Amino acid sequence: MSEFADEYHPRVKRDLRKIDKSVESEVKDIHIPRILHDPYVADDLSGDLAGISSYHFKKEKHSIEFHTSLMRKKR
Repeated sequence: MSEFADEYHPRVKRDLRKIDKSVESEVKDIHIPRILHDPYVADDLSGDLAGISSYHFKKEKHSIEFHTSLMRKKR
């Protein structure tokens, strides 16, 4: 189990509905667990966006980008 929890901006659910179901499934089944297991797979941003990371992948014609920030689970 990961020491990180996933929380989402309210707009994420709406954005996921706009993409193909196969891409939505891949996001939920592969990429979210990968980021939670190893959040450092994402690239750190800099400047005004310091503290935020960016994770990208492509599937078919879709280019998907996540912005993440690390917050450990409360014990």
